[in-house]
Amino acid sequence: MRCYRDLVFPIRCWKSHVDPADDPHLGAPHTPTPTNALNPVIESRSSWTGGRSAGVGGKTLFQKIWDDHVVGQLDSGQHQVFIALHLIHEVTSPQAFGMLKDKGIPVAYPGRTFATVDHIIPTDGRLRPLEDDMAERMLQVLTDATAEHGIEFFAPESGSQGIVHVVGPELGLTQPGMTICCGDSHTSTHGAFGCISLGIGTSHVRDVLASQTLAMDPLKVRRITVNGALSSGVTAKDVILHIIRTLGVNGGVGYAYEYAGSVVDNMSMEERMTLCNMTIEGGARCGYINPDDTTFEYLRGRERVPEGDEFDGAVARWRAYASDSDAVYDDEVVIDGSAIAPTVTWGINPAQAVGIGEKIPATQLDDELISQALDYMQLNPDDPIKGTPIDVAFIGSCTNGRLSDFQSVADVLGDHKVAANVKAIVVPGSEQVDKEARALGLHEVFENAGFEWREPGCSMCLAMNPDKLVGDEVCASSSNRNFMGRQGSPTGRTILMSPVMVAAAAVTGSVADVREVFGL
Repeated sequence: MRCYRDLVFPIRCWKSHVDPADDPHLGAPHTPTPTNALNPVIESRSSWTGGRSAGVGGKTLFQKIWDDHVVGQLDSGQHQVFIALHLIHEVTSPQAFGMLKDKGIPVAYPGRTFATVDHIIPTDGRLRPLEDDMAERMLQVLTDATAEHGIEFFAPESGSQGIVHVVGPELGLTQPGMTICCGDSHTSTHGAFGCISLGIGTSHVRDVLASQTLAMDPLKVRRITVNGALSSGVTAKDVILHIIRTLGVNGGVGYAYEYAGSVVDNMSMEERMTLCNMTIEGGARCGYINPDDTTFEYLRGRERVPEGDEFDGAVARWRAYASDSDAVYDDEVVIDGSAIAPTVTWGINPAQAVGIGEKIPATQLDDELISQALDYMQLNPDDPIKGTPIDVAFIGSCTNGRLSDFQSVADVLGDHKVAANVKAIVVPGSEQVDKEARALGLHEVFENAGFEWREPGCSMCLAMNPDKLVGDEVCASSSNRNFMGRQGSPTGRTILMSPVMVAAAAVTGSVADVREVFGL
């Protein structure tokens, strides 16, 4: 087993735990040296206070990680940030590898990049070649490029393939104090572990492959505190939909979100990942939660995490990254968790959401935006959202495709059956999740209720594989985006909700209150 124990160390210690003989590109001209002692330019970073007045208050987690990973400042004024972990998949990396090949540039730190296939992979069979020619080419390019550059690839049937934001955490690659990049919007998921985790585009994927650095400006930090006790049937998915509804899809532009409060403290790691996953839908570049005992216990024993005394030492370092008690934030928001109801979207962005007992907004609130959404969704203002008919139910995605998501549904399904007019599918987020769920018999619970149990992948979250809506179908979906045409049909309609709410919709044939359907 290849164990990347160097990944647990903050960047100031990273160099001492890597033998140059293990990485032929170490110290190449295009690669910055990620250590203070060997890179004096790093001292110039001290002028950045991250929203604090000089000498006032403690530091946020964002500021601590930023300070540990900035290796220089470019002529443009942007900071050059070392990336501790780079995750790639088949959609945004082939072009990046092509650009490196054109310029004759090797991958700088192949041991810090890990690959999987998720977006285009079918969930109803893995026979090669894939039926879709483009999908087959993308998969083959990734297979060849990772082999050429010595990058570990979690291929189908390897036992580790899955959605990139499920695979990283479950293997223990994602660890507190890291800077993490991936060519995918929902990289913010990894912030649940106390990381700066950023979604990037193909040109930035190229840059990270070539230099292990990213050019960017520091972000402001907004602390979102959610206190109180969540009501029965209310999940992390409802919390993040409520936050996005409250602050808007552009409310977080220029910010990193720090989630805190008793509600967040009491969440499991998988719930925290759901919360951080949809941060980008609120406009923030990343979201994170301070690492605590819940974080460390989740990581203990994971495949790529150190053991014994090394683990104890890692925990001490990880714990120190948490925001100081006197940290100063650029903005703070407090939300009453006890007021959050099971929440669903009614429109064409995640902020267009209501509690299950509410009505669809009237157009006078915002004539143009709401009218467009109502027209597309074929809904009427002032109608209750509850009772809206559905055609498809989907449980899965990087937002809600983990073991606990499926367990939560299995716990309430009982003898309920999927409505005759509904097609319902369940897609595990990874091969490991699939294996664990099958060991618990969860697949049988779903199949007995009338759901299809599929193979791991992104599936119906987006229209890059065979799982798509047809015509005007309405999908009750545990995914993260309800944009027009997102699930494959230009007129298909998506209603976002939690996994248990999807189950309630599946068995009733319409948007329903999970508390009423399952007696919670």
